[in-house]
Amino acid sequence: MRLASCPPRETSARWGLFCFPKSLDFGLFHSPGAFIALAGILFWATAGRAQDTPYQVPAPLPDAPQASVAADSSSASPDVSPGPVTQTPPSADRAPQTKRILGIIPNFRSVSTDQTLPPQTVKEKFFDATQDSFDYSSVFIPGFLAGYSMATNAYPEFGHGGVGYARYFWHAAVDQTSENYLVEFIVPTVTREDTRFYTLSHGGFLKRAGYAMSRAVVTRTDTGRETFNFSEVVGSGASSGLSTLYYPSRERSLGNVGTEWGLDVGIDSASFLVREFWPDVNRKLFRSKASATQSR
Repeated sequence: MRLASCPPRETSARWGLFCFPKSLDFGLFHSPGAFIALAGILFWATAGRAQDTPYQVPAPLPDAPQASVAADSSSASPDVSPGPVTQTPPSADRAPQTKRILGIIPNFRSVSTDQTLPPQTVKEKFFDATQDSFDYSSVFIPGFLAGYSMATNAYPEFGHGGVGYARYFWHAAVDQTSENYLVEFIVPTVTREDTRFYTLSHGGFLKRAGYAMSRAVVTRTDTGRETFNFSEVVGSGASSGLSTLYYPSRERSLGNVGTEWGLDVGIDSASFLVREFWPDVNRKLFRSKASATQSR
């Protein structure tokens, strides 16, 4: 997703909505390779401690003891039936995910690790990408970015006024939509990857933060095994490459594509971090409204 365009003589890297001057340029987002390597280190530092097994089906409870058939049927002892079997909910001490963050931001693909879910179907992956792309809230980010880019005159070729804003808006909307379908539907369908985000939900802050950020390069297959996140890395790169087809010619360079690639992966990694800790924030700040929020 292209967020802004910075004059090449003044800046050399882009991050979020802000342009960093060269004096603050650490080179992390010049190419996706550096970010992928960093996320890989975080994964290996936390993978051994992560207890994340969503496809493990709990063993069935043993049958209630039956009365012996050899017992005398004419016995006068009272008929005693076994009491109900109690079971402690596995997520009693963990806050569940909600469909939206703060009631607005989509959070449809986030689930708790203690949920047992079947593999995603192709239809479900397509529906998830469509929901993220055309949800009512999907206009907020392109709308804001269009206004910001026009105010900073990011692409002078687009002009100003209503016509200029419309051009900025549809470019940002296409960026968002193409990335959603490539990352959440097309690539994971081919590679058979699970596009849902499973929160770790236990451990210290650094452990959980490292786990969440590493999900940008590590994901699960449809069978529940961990694998390299081709969906995120390849899908984001393909979306960045496609953007050169409809942006001004001065933006069509390998360096800009690499910068956008690393930026997209970095933004998604940051979103995983927010999703990891959102249930805890929601439970602590909105405890009185938790039941109403979960029912949505």
